[in-house]
Amino acid sequence: MPLYYHTDVDLGKDILRACYTAGGRLLEFTNRGDFAHETFRDLRLFARTELPEMVLGVGSITDAATAALYLQLGADFIVSASLREDVALICNRRKVPYLPGCASLTEIGRAEELGCEIVKLFPGSVYGPEFIKAVRGPQPWTSIMPTGGVTTELDNLTGWFEAGAVCVGLGSSLIGGAVLKNRDMDGLTEAVRGALETAKQLRA
Repeated sequence: MPLYYHTDVDLGKDILRACYTAGGRLLEFTNRGDFAHETFRDLRLFARTELPEMVLGVGSITDAATAALYLQLGADFIVSASLREDVALICNRRKVPYLPGCASLTEIGRAEELGCEIVKLFPGSVYGPEFIKAVRGPQPWTSIMPTGGVTTELDNLTGWFEAGAVCVGLGSSLIGGAVLKNRDMDGLTEAVRGALETAKQLRA
């Protein structure tokens, strides 16, 4: 799952289209900066008309009020860096997936009790693939998405998927400063296509 943030709506549209062209149908817009929700609103409307299969969610949500705001703007899912029970309740009322950041078995267990189907391991670079492997030993039903420290390199992706990750979140290693600065959408399309193909092969 690619994730990014930028204030430029037109750049955001290009990023969405590049990911979509590559076969990506899932993207997280990170909630950062003033008036980020206004940027997301424009991207959500664009995706509905131009990229009808795109599932567009919002990350870095820290409270229920912000979650409710983005749900009103059409967010398909909500992600946070930590487990927020108030956000889980808001999302469950709307039947919208919530992926909370968890870093212990207690947090994972509580998230699952609150109805979370997938939990986010963040920062993934701190815990590593072995954490996922260890958790899924006694809890094979647990679905974990590492974010932070995940790259498009084959060895990196292999480690996460062989450990049992259900999916991965790719931020700056996929949509980094060079892509944003140079607006290299062709390069982004190829990078997303390659990452998706690698993930499919590894999961198979």
